[in-house]
Order: sequence, then structure tokens, then C-alpha cells
Amino acid sequence: QVQLVESGGGLVQPGGSLRLSCAASGNSFSISTMGWYRQAPGKQRELVATITRGGSTNSAGSAKGRFTISRDNAKNTVYLQMNRLKPEDTAVYYCYAEYFMNPYWGQGTQVTVSS
Repeated sequence: QVQLVESGGGLVQPGGSLRLSCAASGNSFSISTMGWYRQAPGKQRELVATITRGGSTNSAGSAKGRFTISRDNAKNTVYLQMNRLKPEDTAVYYCYAEYFMNPYWGQGTQVTVSS
């Protein structure tokens, strides 16, 4: 089993920055891909970015150039640095992890971009 604990969400003005963190419990060598998804009101959950244990990343078009995903394997923690935030980035952000090829999700953290 894996438990994911997210932190770092909140209210930020347009153009501002936030850093999300997600710490995973469980056997570190069995957690492969980690990442972030988001879900805005009335919309489906969508990919933000993922990162493999080896550091290979994949990100959605909306995130490229503004968001950076990183990972500390020793701490079983994945980060999402979000810069130049826009109102359309407002959503609940969910941490994701693959454990023995099974998906696990965090409880979500709210990010609101508003003036």
C-alpha cells in the first residue's frame, strides 16, 4: 500500500508561484512513476506532469515552460514548481504514484489563482 500526502496549495495572484509537494509512504524501490494531475470544477481530471524514477518527465502542453516537476527518490517525494500562474490553473491538484503497476492518488490540494 501507498499513502500520498500533498502540501503547498493555496491562493495566489495571477503571475505568482506555488510549489506543491507530495510525500509517499511505502517501499521506495517499488514506487515507479510519480506525478501530478488536476481537476477544475466541471471538468475531467487531466495530466499536469509525471516523472519516472530515473528522472524522465512528461508534461501537458499547458504546463510546459511554466511548471517544473522534480523528484527526490531518497525522500519518496515529488514536487511541482508552478510559475506564472494563470486563473485557468485553478483546480484541485492530485498527486499520483505507481506502486507495483497499481495507481495511487493523494487526497488533493486546492490551488486558486485569483486577484
